[in-house]
Amino acid sequence: MSDKTKPSRREFLKGSTAMAAGAALAGSLNIARSAHAAGDDVIKVALIGAGGRGTGAVAQQMNADKNVKLIAVADAFENRATGAINGLKQQYASQVDVSADRVFVGLQAYKDAIATDADLVVLGTPPGFRPMQYEAAIEAGKHVFMEKPCCVDAPGYLKLIRASKLADEKSLLVGVGLQRRHEPRYIDTVKRIQDGAIGKVLFTRVYWNGGGIWNRRREEGMSEMKYQVHNWYHFCWLSGDNIGEQHIHNLDVGNWVMGDQHPVEANGMGGCTARYLGDWKGTGQIFDHHFVEFTYADGTRMYSQCRHMSGCWGPVSEAAHGSEGTSNCNGRIDGKNEWSFRGRSPGGHQQEQTDLLAALRAGERYNEGYYGANSSMTSVLGRIANYSGKVVKWDELVEKGRSEMPDDLSYDAPAPVQKDADGNYPIPVPGVYDPYA
Repeated sequence: MSDKTKPSRREFLKGSTAMAAGAALAGSLNIARSAHAAGDDVIKVALIGAGGRGTGAVAQQMNADKNVKLIAVADAFENRATGAINGLKQQYASQVDVSADRVFVGLQAYKDAIATDADLVVLGTPPGFRPMQYEAAIEAGKHVFMEKPCCVDAPGYLKLIRASKLADEKSLLVGVGLQRRHEPRYIDTVKRIQDGAIGKVLFTRVYWNGGGIWNRRREEGMSEMKYQVHNWYHFCWLSGDNIGEQHIHNLDVGNWVMGDQHPVEANGMGGCTARYLGDWKGTGQIFDHHFVEFTYADGTRMYSQCRHMSGCWGPVSEAAHGSEGTSNCNGRIDGKNEWSFRGRSPGGHQQEQTDLLAALRAGERYNEGYYGANSSMTSVLGRIANYSGKVVKWDELVEKGRSEMPDDLSYDAPAPVQKDADGNYPIPVPGVYDPYA
Protein backbone atom coordinates (compact mmCIF):
# COMPACT_ATOMS: atom_id res chain seq x y z
CA MET A 1 0.00 0.00 0.00
CA SER A 2 3.04 2.28 0.10
CA ASP A 3 3.77 4.60 -2.78
CA LYS A 4 7.18 3.47 -4.04
CA THR A 5 7.57 6.57 -6.20
CA LYS A 6 8.82 9.19 -3.75
CA PRO A 7 7.54 12.76 -4.33
CA SER A 8 9.72 15.76 -3.66
CA ARG A 9 10.18 16.47 0.03
CA ARG A 10 8.03 19.62 -0.14
CA GLU A 11 5.26 17.74 -1.97
CA PHE A 12 5.49 14.99 0.60
CA LEU A 13 5.07 17.37 3.55
CA LYS A 14 1.85 18.58 1.94
CA GLY A 15 0.50 15.07 1.52
CA SER A 16 2.43 11.95 2.39
CA THR A 17 1.14 8.41 2.50
CA ALA A 18 -0.75 7.44 5.70
CA MET A 19 0.08 4.52 8.29
CA ALA A 20 -0.14 1.00 9.56
CA ALA A 21 -0.51 1.41 13.32
CA GLY A 22 0.35 -0.91 16.19
CA ALA A 23 3.20 -3.38 15.71
CA ALA A 24 4.60 -1.48 12.73
CA LEU A 25 5.64 1.27 15.14
CA ALA A 26 8.49 -0.88 16.37
CA GLY A 27 10.13 -0.61 12.96
CA SER A 28 9.87 3.17 13.04
CA LEU A 29 12.22 3.25 16.04
CA ASN A 30 15.06 2.42 13.64
CA ILE A 31 13.89 4.94 11.05
CA ALA A 32 13.88 7.63 13.74
CA ARG A 33 17.67 7.48 13.94
CA SER A 34 17.95 8.67 10.34
CA ALA A 35 14.93 10.99 10.32
CA HIS A 36 17.04 14.04 9.61
CA ALA A 37 18.73 12.46 6.59
CA ALA A 38 15.68 12.96 4.41
CA GLY A 39 16.52 16.60 3.71
CA ASP A 40 16.48 20.20 4.80
CA ASP A 41 12.83 21.06 4.35
CA VAL A 42 11.17 22.79 7.30
CA ILE A 43 8.11 21.15 8.83
CA LYS A 44 5.86 24.05 9.82
CA VAL A 45 3.79 23.44 12.93
CA ALA A 46 0.69 25.19 14.26
CA LEU A 47 -0.11 24.63 17.94
CA ILE A 48 -3.78 24.72 18.92
CA GLY A 49 -4.18 24.56 22.69
CA ALA A 50 -1.08 25.92 24.40
CA GLY A 51 -1.31 24.20 27.78
CA GLY A 52 1.38 21.97 29.22
CA ARG A 53 0.68 18.93 27.07
CA GLY A 54 0.32 20.78 23.77
CA THR A 55 3.46 22.84 24.42
CA GLY A 56 5.27 19.70 25.53
CA ALA A 57 4.36 17.91 22.30
CA VAL A 58 5.80 20.76 20.21
CA ALA A 59 8.99 20.77 22.31
CA GLN A 60 9.37 17.02 21.73
CA GLN A 61 8.85 17.50 18.00
CA MET A 62 11.64 20.08 18.04
CA ASN A 63 13.85 17.60 19.89
CA ALA A 64 13.10 14.94 17.29
CA ASP A 65 13.73 17.03 14.18
CA LYS A 66 15.74 20.25 14.08
CA ASN A 67 13.85 21.34 10.95
CA VAL A 68 10.55 21.58 12.85
CA LYS A 69 9.49 25.21 13.20
CA LEU A 70 6.55 26.58 15.18
CA ILE A 71 4.82 29.22 13.03
CA ALA A 72 1.39 29.74 14.69
CA VAL A 73 -0.27 29.38 18.09
CA ALA A 74 -3.98 29.44 18.99
CA ASP A 75 -5.51 29.22 22.45
CA ALA A 76 -8.73 30.16 24.21
CA PHE A 77 -6.69 32.50 26.43
CA GLU A 78 -4.11 35.04 25.31
CA ASN A 79 -1.78 34.55 28.28
CA ARG A 80 -1.55 30.82 27.51
CA ALA A 81 -0.65 31.47 23.87
CA THR A 82 2.02 34.06 24.64
CA GLY A 83 3.31 32.04 27.59
CA ALA A 84 3.82 28.99 25.38
CA ILE A 85 5.69 31.00 22.77
CA ASN A 86 7.95 32.67 25.33
CA GLY A 87 8.61 29.38 27.11
CA LEU A 88 9.55 27.54 23.91
CA LYS A 89 11.80 30.41 22.80
CA GLN A 90 13.95 29.95 25.91
CA GLN A 91 15.12 26.55 24.72
CA TYR A 92 14.29 26.46 21.00
CA ALA A 93 14.77 30.05 19.87
CA SER A 94 15.82 29.15 16.32
CA GLN A 95 12.76 26.91 15.89
CA VAL A 96 10.12 29.40 17.04
CA ASP A 97 8.98 31.87 14.38
CA VAL A 98 5.55 33.10 15.47
CA SER A 99 4.78 36.65 14.36
CA ALA A 100 2.16 38.72 16.19
CA ASP A 101 -0.37 38.17 13.43
CA ARG A 102 -0.08 34.40 13.93
CA VAL A 103 -1.14 34.41 17.57
CA PHE A 104 -4.86 33.62 17.64
CA VAL A 105 -7.11 33.86 20.70
CA GLY A 106 -10.63 32.64 21.49
CA LEU A 107 -12.85 29.61 21.05
CA GLN A 108 -12.81 29.92 17.26
CA ALA A 109 -9.06 30.66 17.04
CA TYR A 110 -8.30 27.13 15.84
CA LYS A 111 -9.76 28.00 12.44
CA ASP A 112 -7.20 30.77 11.93
CA ALA A 113 -4.30 28.53 12.94
CA ILE A 114 -5.43 25.80 10.54
CA ALA A 115 -5.74 28.38 7.76
CA THR A 116 -2.00 29.17 7.93
CA ASP A 117 0.60 27.41 5.79
CA ALA A 118 1.41 24.93 8.58
CA ASP A 119 2.17 21.38 7.46
CA LEU A 120 1.37 19.77 10.82
CA VAL A 121 -1.23 20.78 13.41
CA VAL A 122 -0.85 19.88 17.11
CA LEU A 123 -4.17 19.69 18.98
CA GLY A 124 -3.70 20.16 22.73
CA THR A 125 -7.07 21.70 23.55
CA PRO A 126 -9.61 20.24 26.01
CA PRO A 127 -10.92 16.92 24.65
CA GLY A 128 -14.46 18.14 23.99
CA PHE A 129 -13.10 20.38 21.22
CA ARG A 130 -10.99 17.66 19.63
CA PRO A 131 -13.40 16.12 17.06
CA MET A 132 -14.35 19.40 15.38
CA GLN A 133 -10.75 20.63 15.34
CA TYR A 134 -9.42 17.33 14.01
CA GLU A 135 -12.06 17.30 11.30
CA ALA A 136 -11.24 20.89 10.32
CA ALA A 137 -7.50 20.16 10.14
CA ILE A 138 -7.95 17.05 7.99
CA GLU A 139 -10.38 18.83 5.67
CA ALA A 140 -7.75 21.55 5.26
CA GLY A 141 -5.12 18.97 4.28
CA LYS A 142 -2.97 19.12 7.42
CA HIS A 143 -1.10 16.30 9.13
CA VAL A 144 -2.25 16.06 12.75
CA PHE A 145 -0.99 15.14 16.17
CA MET A 146 -3.80 15.19 18.74
CA GLU A 147 -3.71 14.53 22.42
CA LYS A 148 -5.97 12.03 24.12
CA PRO A 149 -8.83 11.48 24.72
CA CYS A 150 -10.04 12.32 21.26
CA CYS A 151 -13.76 12.68 22.07
CA VAL A 152 -16.16 12.88 25.02
CA ASP A 153 -19.37 11.64 23.37
CA ALA A 154 -20.76 9.40 20.63
CA PRO A 155 -21.29 12.13 17.99
CA GLY A 156 -17.68 13.16 18.51
CA TYR A 157 -16.57 9.55 18.05
CA LEU A 158 -18.38 9.29 14.72
CA LYS A 159 -16.77 12.54 13.60
CA LEU A 160 -13.33 11.12 14.49
CA ILE A 161 -13.91 7.98 12.44
CA ARG A 162 -15.09 9.98 9.42
CA ALA A 163 -12.10 12.32 9.67
CA SER A 164 -9.66 9.39 10.00
CA LYS A 165 -11.07 7.85 6.81
CA LEU A 166 -10.66 11.19 5.09
CA ALA A 167 -7.07 11.36 6.32
CA ASP A 168 -6.41 8.02 4.61
CA GLU A 169 -8.01 9.28 1.41
CA LYS A 170 -5.88 12.43 1.51
CA SER A 171 -2.69 10.58 2.49
CA LEU A 172 -2.35 12.54 5.73
CA LEU A 173 -0.52 11.33 8.83
CA VAL A 174 -2.27 11.20 12.20
CA GLY A 175 -0.63 10.72 15.60
CA VAL A 176 -2.47 10.32 18.90
CA GLY A 177 -1.03 10.92 22.39
CA LEU A 178 -1.35 7.35 23.66
CA GLN A 179 2.37 7.11 24.24
CA ARG A 180 2.50 3.58 25.64
CA ARG A 181 2.06 2.41 22.03
CA HIS A 182 5.54 3.81 21.33
CA GLU A 183 7.44 2.27 24.22
CA PRO A 184 9.34 -0.93 23.27
CA ARG A 185 8.68 -2.52 26.67
CA TYR A 186 4.94 -2.28 25.94
CA ILE A 187 5.27 -3.11 22.23
CA ASP A 188 7.27 -6.28 22.86
CA THR A 189 5.15 -7.46 25.78
CA VAL A 190 1.80 -6.94 24.09
CA LYS A 191 3.04 -8.74 20.98
CA ARG A 192 4.08 -11.73 23.11
CA ILE A 193 0.67 -11.78 24.79
CA GLN A 194 -1.05 -11.66 21.39
CA ASP A 195 1.23 -14.48 20.20
CA GLY A 196 0.06 -16.69 23.07
CA ALA A 197 2.74 -16.26 25.77
CA ILE A 198 0.11 -16.33 28.54
CA GLY A 199 -2.26 -18.64 26.68
CA LYS A 200 -5.82 -17.48 26.10
CA VAL A 201 -6.43 -14.07 27.67
CA LEU A 202 -9.11 -14.58 30.31
CA PHE A 203 -9.39 -11.02 31.64
CA THR A 204 -7.44 -7.79 32.05
CA ARG A 205 -7.20 -5.29 34.91
CA VAL A 206 -6.45 -1.60 34.33
CA TYR A 207 -5.98 1.20 36.88
CA TRP A 208 -5.42 4.93 37.15
CA ASN A 209 -5.72 5.78 40.82
CA GLY A 210 -4.22 8.99 42.17
CA GLY A 211 -4.65 11.89 44.52
CA GLY A 212 -6.41 14.27 42.18
CA ILE A 213 -5.96 17.04 39.67
CA TRP A 214 -5.80 20.85 39.62
CA ASN A 215 -8.97 22.87 40.21
CA ARG A 216 -8.85 26.48 38.98
CA ARG A 217 -10.56 29.44 40.62
CA ARG A 218 -13.05 31.62 38.81
CA GLU A 219 -11.34 34.86 37.81
CA GLU A 220 -13.03 38.24 38.07
CA GLY A 221 -15.23 39.12 35.12
CA MET A 222 -15.37 35.61 33.67
CA SER A 223 -18.60 34.57 32.00
CA GLU A 224 -19.91 31.14 32.96
CA MET A 225 -18.76 29.71 29.63
CA LYS A 226 -15.29 31.20 30.05
CA TYR A 227 -14.98 29.83 33.57
CA GLN A 228 -15.88 26.32 32.45
CA VAL A 229 -13.32 26.42 29.63
CA HIS A 230 -10.77 27.79 32.13
CA ASN A 231 -11.52 24.96 34.61
CA TRP A 232 -12.18 22.44 31.85
CA TYR A 233 -11.11 19.23 33.60
CA HIS A 234 -14.05 19.53 36.00
CA PHE A 235 -16.79 19.60 33.35
CA CYS A 236 -17.85 16.48 31.47
CA TRP A 237 -18.55 18.26 28.18
CA LEU A 238 -14.93 19.40 28.07
CA SER A 239 -12.90 16.61 29.71
CA GLY A 240 -15.02 13.47 29.51
CA ASP A 241 -14.34 12.95 33.26
CA ASN A 242 -11.16 11.40 34.64
CA ILE A 243 -12.09 7.99 33.18
CA GLY A 244 -11.41 9.59 29.81
CA GLU A 245 -8.84 12.27 30.44
CA GLN A 246 -6.31 10.04 32.24
CA HIS A 247 -7.60 6.49 32.54
CA ILE A 248 -7.82 6.23 28.74
CA HIS A 249 -4.12 5.26 28.71
CA ASN A 250 -4.88 2.07 30.62
CA LEU A 251 -8.11 1.36 28.73
CA ASP A 252 -6.15 1.68 25.50
CA VAL A 253 -3.66 -0.95 26.68
CA GLY A 254 -6.57 -3.27 27.46
CA ASN A 255 -7.99 -2.83 23.96
CA TRP A 256 -4.52 -3.26 22.45
CA VAL A 257 -3.99 -6.58 24.27
CA MET A 258 -7.30 -7.73 22.79
CA GLY A 259 -6.04 -7.10 19.25
CA ASP A 260 -7.45 -3.58 19.13
CA GLN A 261 -10.98 -4.77 19.63
CA HIS A 262 -13.30 -2.50 21.59
CA PRO A 263 -15.76 -3.66 24.26
CA VAL A 264 -19.33 -4.37 23.20
CA GLU A 265 -20.90 -3.40 26.53
CA ALA A 266 -20.14 -2.07 29.99
CA ASN A 267 -21.63 -1.85 33.45
CA GLY A 268 -20.19 -0.27 36.54
CA MET A 269 -20.52 2.14 39.41
CA GLY A 270 -19.01 5.39 40.54
CA GLY A 271 -19.75 8.70 42.18
CA CYS A 272 -18.50 11.92 43.64
CA THR A 273 -17.77 11.61 47.36
CA ALA A 274 -14.97 14.01 48.15
CA ARG A 275 -14.05 16.18 45.16
CA TYR A 276 -16.33 19.19 45.69
CA LEU A 277 -16.48 19.51 49.47
CA GLY A 278 -15.51 22.50 51.57
CA ASP A 279 -13.69 25.29 49.79
CA TRP A 280 -14.11 23.61 46.39
CA LYS A 281 -17.91 23.40 46.62
CA GLY A 282 -19.59 24.44 43.40
CA THR A 283 -16.49 24.23 41.19
CA GLY A 284 -17.33 21.28 38.93
CA GLN A 285 -19.40 18.18 38.25
CA ILE A 286 -17.33 15.08 37.46
CA PHE A 287 -17.00 11.87 39.49
CA ASP A 288 -14.00 11.20 41.70
CA HIS A 289 -14.15 7.39 41.36
CA HIS A 290 -15.17 4.86 38.71
CA PHE A 291 -15.26 1.08 38.45
CA VAL A 292 -16.30 -0.57 35.17
CA GLU A 293 -16.64 -4.13 33.93
CA PHE A 294 -16.18 -4.04 30.16
CA THR A 295 -17.12 -7.06 28.03
CA TYR A 296 -15.63 -7.86 24.62
CA ALA A 297 -17.39 -9.75 21.83
CA ASP A 298 -15.84 -13.10 22.83
CA GLY A 299 -16.88 -12.67 26.48
CA THR A 300 -13.47 -11.59 27.79
CA ARG A 301 -13.69 -8.97 30.54
CA MET A 302 -11.64 -5.88 31.29
CA TYR A 303 -11.93 -4.64 34.89
CA SER A 304 -11.29 -0.92 35.09
CA GLN A 305 -10.71 1.30 38.11
CA CYS A 306 -9.83 4.98 38.40
CA ARG A 307 -9.98 7.33 41.36
CA HIS A 308 -9.01 10.84 42.42
CA MET A 309 -8.70 10.62 46.20
CA SER A 310 -5.73 11.28 48.45
CA GLY A 311 -4.61 8.69 50.97
CA CYS A 312 -5.95 5.72 48.97
CA TRP A 313 -4.41 2.78 47.11
CA GLY A 314 -2.80 4.39 44.08
CA PRO A 315 -1.60 2.17 41.23
CA VAL A 316 -1.43 3.33 37.62
CA SER A 317 -0.95 0.03 35.80
CA GLU A 318 -2.28 -2.73 33.59
CA ALA A 319 -2.32 -6.53 33.88
CA ALA A 320 -3.40 -9.40 31.63
CA HIS A 321 -4.37 -12.83 33.01
CA GLY A 322 -4.29 -15.86 30.74
CA SER A 323 -4.73 -19.60 30.88
CA GLU A 324 -0.93 -20.13 31.05
CA GLY A 325 0.36 -17.04 32.85
CA THR A 326 0.05 -13.37 33.64
CA SER A 327 1.69 -10.15 32.46
CA ASN A 328 2.04 -6.56 33.58
CA CYS A 329 1.81 -5.64 29.86
CA ASN A 330 4.99 -3.56 29.99
CA GLY A 331 8.00 -5.80 30.36
CA ARG A 332 7.18 -8.94 32.31
CA ILE A 333 5.46 -12.28 31.75
CA ASP A 334 5.05 -14.81 34.58
CA GLY A 335 4.01 -18.43 34.24
CA LYS A 336 4.76 -21.10 31.65
CA ASN A 337 6.66 -18.69 29.35
CA GLU A 338 8.40 -16.48 31.91
CA TRP A 339 10.12 -13.48 30.32
CA SER A 340 11.43 -10.02 31.18
CA PHE A 341 12.15 -7.16 28.82
CA ARG A 342 15.87 -6.35 28.72
CA GLY A 343 16.16 -3.78 25.93
CA ARG A 344 16.20 -0.02 25.82
CA SER A 345 12.79 1.63 26.19
CA PRO A 346 12.80 5.41 25.66
CA GLY A 347 10.05 7.56 27.14
CA GLY A 348 6.82 7.40 25.19
CA HIS A 349 6.07 11.13 25.04
CA GLN A 350 9.29 11.82 23.15
CA GLN A 351 9.17 8.62 21.11
CA GLU A 352 5.67 9.23 19.77
CA GLN A 353 6.86 12.51 18.24
CA THR A 354 10.09 10.95 16.96
CA ASP A 355 8.08 8.19 15.28
CA LEU A 356 5.54 10.56 13.73
CA LEU A 357 8.17 12.84 12.24
CA ALA A 358 10.27 9.91 11.07
CA ALA A 359 7.24 8.50 9.25
CA LEU A 360 6.56 11.91 7.74
CA ARG A 361 10.13 12.16 6.45
CA ALA A 362 10.24 8.54 5.24
CA GLY A 363 6.88 8.41 3.47
CA GLU A 364 5.33 5.71 5.66
CA ARG A 365 1.67 5.02 6.23
CA TYR A 366 0.71 6.37 9.66
CA ASN A 367 -2.80 6.83 11.03
CA GLU A 368 -3.40 6.32 14.76
CA GLY A 369 -6.80 8.00 14.54
CA TYR A 370 -8.79 4.76 14.59
CA TYR A 371 -7.49 3.26 17.82
CA GLY A 372 -7.43 6.75 19.33
CA ALA A 373 -11.14 7.04 18.55
CA ASN A 374 -12.01 3.53 19.78
CA SER A 375 -10.16 3.87 23.07
CA SER A 376 -11.72 7.30 23.61
CA MET A 377 -15.16 5.85 22.98
CA THR A 378 -14.35 3.00 25.37
CA SER A 379 -13.95 5.61 28.11
CA VAL A 380 -17.23 7.23 27.07
CA LEU A 381 -18.97 3.83 27.26
CA GLY A 382 -17.65 3.27 30.78
CA ARG A 383 -18.54 6.77 31.93
CA ILE A 384 -22.12 6.53 30.66
CA ALA A 385 -22.54 3.08 32.26
CA ASN A 386 -21.45 4.54 35.60
CA TYR A 387 -23.46 7.74 35.33
CA SER A 388 -26.62 5.76 34.51
CA GLY A 389 -26.06 2.63 36.61
CA LYS A 390 -27.19 0.55 33.65
CA VAL A 391 -25.67 -1.95 31.23
CA VAL A 392 -24.81 0.16 28.20
CA LYS A 393 -24.09 -1.42 24.81
CA TRP A 394 -21.51 0.03 22.44
CA ASP A 395 -23.61 -0.06 19.27
CA GLU A 396 -26.63 1.46 20.96
CA LEU A 397 -24.60 4.25 22.54
CA VAL A 398 -22.82 5.05 19.27
CA GLU A 399 -26.20 5.24 17.53
CA LYS A 400 -28.19 7.11 20.18
CA GLY A 401 -25.68 8.84 22.45
CA ARG A 402 -26.21 12.57 22.85
CA SER A 403 -23.78 15.35 22.13
CA GLU A 404 -22.22 17.08 25.13
CA MET A 405 -21.22 20.15 23.08
CA PRO A 406 -23.19 23.41 23.11
CA ASP A 407 -24.71 24.68 19.86
CA ASP A 408 -23.14 28.12 20.32
CA LEU A 409 -19.46 28.06 21.23
CA SER A 410 -18.62 31.58 22.36
CA TYR A 411 -17.84 33.20 25.71
CA ASP A 412 -21.12 35.13 25.66
CA ALA A 413 -23.25 32.05 24.96
CA PRO A 414 -25.00 30.10 27.74
CA ALA A 415 -22.76 27.38 29.18
CA PRO A 416 -24.06 23.82 28.70
CA VAL A 417 -23.94 23.21 32.48
CA GLN A 418 -25.58 25.57 34.96
CA LYS A 419 -25.56 25.75 38.76
CA ASP A 420 -28.63 24.88 40.79
CA ALA A 421 -30.27 27.05 43.44
CA ASP A 422 -27.69 25.89 46.01
CA GLY A 423 -24.76 26.94 43.84
CA ASN A 424 -23.78 23.41 42.77
CA TYR A 425 -23.32 22.00 39.29
CA PRO A 426 -25.40 18.87 38.53
CA ILE A 427 -23.51 15.64 39.22
CA PRO A 428 -24.97 12.55 37.49
CA VAL A 429 -27.04 10.28 39.74
CA PRO A 430 -27.03 6.55 38.84
CA GLY A 431 -30.56 5.23 38.39
CA VAL A 432 -31.75 8.72 37.41
CA TYR A 433 -29.31 9.73 34.68
CA ASP A 434 -30.59 8.82 31.18
CA PRO A 435 -27.74 7.72 28.90
CA TYR A 436 -29.49 9.06 25.78
CA ALA A 437 -31.85 11.92 26.73
